[in-house]
Amino acid sequence: MAVERTLSIIKPDAVAKNVIGKIISRFEDNGLRIAAARMKLLSQKEAEGFYAVHRERPFFNDLVKFMISGPVMIMVLEGENAISQNRNLMGATDPKKADKGTIRADFAESIDANAVHGSDGPDTAATEIAYFFPALDVYTR
Repeated sequence: MAVERTLSIIKPDAVAKNVIGKIISRFEDNGLRIAAARMKLLSQKEAEGFYAVHRERPFFNDLVKFMISGPVMIMVLEGENAISQNRNLMGATDPKKADKGTIRADFAESIDANAVHGSDGPDTAATEIAYFFPALDVYTR
């Protein structure tokens, strides 16, 4: 198995519910380690840049508006197969379709306010991590 890094964002809805610690515990209980973390209120420019891949989609403006509506907790998770591990822990994007016991099933309200973001592959993870964390800000064992 490969040790990987992935980006995780606890979104404004989950931060507002005060479940950051519960979500982080799920990562740690499943072998993922936090290599970097910061709480931040994203600017519109930052949110638009981060989600630029979705710029032409009809939900883009609502997504940006949601992501700047309150603080987020941005983390680099590290561990064996961290990308797939994180995606399994998150559950389906639509919490109504997410498996019981996943983060989204337990903490998300809707497909729009779905508690967490996670990178979907190695290239995306590298790009997303670099967007929020310069190399020197990520802990290396």
